[in-house]
Amino acid sequence: MTEHAVVVAGGGPTGMMLAAELALAKVDVVVVERRPNHVLAGSRAGGFHSRTIEVLDQRGVADRFLAEGQVAQVATFATTVLDMSDFPTRHPYSLGIWQNQIERIMAAWITELPVRIDYGREVTGFAQDDTGVEVELSDGQSLRAKYLVGCDGGRSVIRKAAGIEFPGWDPSRSNLIAEVEMSEEPELGIRRDDKGIHALGRVEYEVRDGEVVYADAGPIRVMLTEPNLGPTSEPTLRDLSEALIAVYGTDYGVHNPTWISRFTDMTRQAAAYRVGRILLAGDSAHVHYPAGGQGLSLGVQDAVNLGWKLGQVVNGTSPAGLLDTYQDERHPVAARALQYTMAQTALQRPDERTQALVDVVSELVSMDEPRKRLAGIISGLDIHYDLGEGHPLLGRRMPDLDLVTADGPLRVFELLHDARPVLLDLGEPGGFDVTPWADRVQLIEAEYVGPWELPVLGAVTAPTAVVIRPDGYVAWVGEGTDLGLAEALTTRFGPPTAA
Repeated sequence: MTEHAVVVAGGGPTGMMLAAELALAKVDVVVVERRPNHVLAGSRAGGFHSRTIEVLDQRGVADRFLAEGQVAQVATFATTVLDMSDFPTRHPYSLGIWQNQIERIMAAWITELPVRIDYGREVTGFAQDDTGVEVELSDGQSLRAKYLVGCDGGRSVIRKAAGIEFPGWDPSRSNLIAEVEMSEEPELGIRRDDKGIHALGRVEYEVRDGEVVYADAGPIRVMLTEPNLGPTSEPTLRDLSEALIAVYGTDYGVHNPTWISRFTDMTRQAAAYRVGRILLAGDSAHVHYPAGGQGLSLGVQDAVNLGWKLGQVVNGTSPAGLLDTYQDERHPVAARALQYTMAQTALQRPDERTQALVDVVSELVSMDEPRKRLAGIISGLDIHYDLGEGHPLLGRRMPDLDLVTADGPLRVFELLHDARPVLLDLGEPGGFDVTPWADRVQLIEAEYVGPWELPVLGAVTAPTAVVIRPDGYVAWVGEGTDLGLAEALTTRFGPPTAA
């Protein structure tokens, strides 16, 4: 039986990001993916929000995605675009990029680390004991691992086999989504009627001056609200044709579908993200209506939060209890995102009473304070992990400051490319001794003379030192002393090495 430190079930963006984080932590990881390769037929998700772009920037690969996508202000609430161009980040925007492009870029990146992906195999079950997990595969073979992570989607085999409850709300509406060819020229753009929201657009497009400009030809991406909740069976071309006729009065000669799918507003969240040696991330842990486009970003950020913790536990640096902080931190973030998507879905109901509410809410969110709060939620830039009382930076993402070091100028995010924690000393050189953690924590002495500003919160007092976790969040803030530093380093990155 082949043995690995970690088996990741599912090779989508969440699974690949987690594998990348584990590879950076020097952990033996294998991804098991049921598809024959990384090529995705069609494009479900359509991009990233700001904090996820920052996460990719922290690993030095954001430019690969930016080169193929379209940056734009697309975060919305009710009918109002939440312009975040004034947010203090290098990426004050969302990135429009189809999921098939995302997966291709990610697959190329993780082969450089390297990460092994077993295509054409699927995890069908497992049995865990005190020392590991025996993972059963669809081809009759099995793998042995210390940990198994389910990144296998909303119908997760891993979650179900682990007996993890998935409470939430049943679907009340459904949508068809597809990529097809049409014989006639369709009505491109968004349409709202008494059935709901519908949209037709070419797969190829670009954003010019904030406006979407479609290509003159090519496949059509279709999104339709169904008049009644659709069945759980896979939709057909006939279903799509009938839905188009119901909305547009014609099916535009629809033919040759690349793919057709149905999604609903079912909203659920796993009661536990960890049961022993089994963990969940991405859609395996939470599903929701795609209003706001947060799903893919949530999964990638789950992976980055879990990756360094799981790496330290596997490597023996930290006790297994560190893994409990994964749920402590990520469960509330997803719960709030689910609340947002349910609110957004409620505002999309096609009736006059709801429209009155939409008008009022739209007026409110055009004001500065509500705009910033909601844009902070959607973008992920306002995430605050509860690491105790202290400086406003504690538990929040570290700004990507322009530093001056003895080796020349550096951005903070450049310090995180290898996913190692950093003690950033901004005071007098020689003020901190991290020798007992030198094998794990980088000590960087630098100067910074600019402003300190956080999204939503605004200006904060400049610290003299910070400890930055591998996922870019601040684990300790120094305000003139090293009070609490040793405790923070021990809690997050393991006990000191004996002299």
